[in-house]
Amino acid sequence: MTSADSSLTQPAAQTLTPATHLDWASKETILARAQIVGERLSLKTLDRAELLATNPLIIRAGATGCAVLLRYGVIITFDLSVDEENALLDMLRPHIVEPIESDISEELSIAFRPEAKERLEGNVLWLQDYSAERLQVVAEALGKSVVLNYYEIEIADIFKSIKPFTLGIQGKNVRSPKEEDLLNYIGGTLLIQQKMFGIVEVGEKPDPVWDDPTLDRLYLRLEDEYELRERLVILEQKLALISRTVETSLNLLQRNSSHRVEWYITILIVIEIALAIYELLTR
Repeated sequence: MTSADSSLTQPAAQTLTPATHLDWASKETILARAQIVGERLSLKTLDRAELLATNPLIIRAGATGCAVLLRYGVIITFDLSVDEENALLDMLRPHIVEPIESDISEELSIAFRPEAKERLEGNVLWLQDYSAERLQVVAEALGKSVVLNYYEIEIADIFKSIKPFTLGIQGKNVRSPKEEDLLNYIGGTLLIQQKMFGIVEVGEKPDPVWDDPTLDRLYLRLEDEYELRERLVILEQKLALISRTVETSLNLLQRNSSHRVEWYITILIVIEIALAIYELLTR
């Protein structure tokens, strides 16, 4: 068994203390930063980092920081400098499936005070301690917000692309879309829906909350701050509208194609009749 495999057997929940490399007690705040780097992270092949917790994965990073790795392609760093973050990305590059070049990110300052009322004040999140469970909950909220940001931009671009289809449905004089293009749009919207609801599970609470119900209030505050559910509903409605538009265009295209075939058959029948009459007349 490799060192990474043995680390994976560690409990998912543990308090990160100075003994385990993180010592933030003397810092007023630390910066958490989430960014999307790919469609997926292949975490099973990760064997060069020391794991601190699992589900989701937390690894040591930088001089005093750590990073949470979410399998749906998002990395959340805690207390890392720009150089340390770049070094982490270089180390993780072989594990990124279908890399995404994007500058979309979410940042949040975190302050730790024992017995503090866990709350958001401006852009500062107050936490009672830096336990793995709390970092995982914060990471899940930031990660889902980044994914929503990414697909909000993607879907906005799709809306611009399908505008000619809508004009075509209205009978305006525009170039008819190709069936292949329409099928590509349908496949793209299905993939987005699959990731949002089946992989990222934006509408679901993260596993640490199910394991420790006392974290429920913290997650709900973050969920409300980043409007995760509201944005998910809007994206779902937009995806449904895109699907309806593309499917309607496809149906019209197939109908027009069917009408053309019918006309071709009719013309062939007329030609055959004309040839038969001509043959009778020339005998």
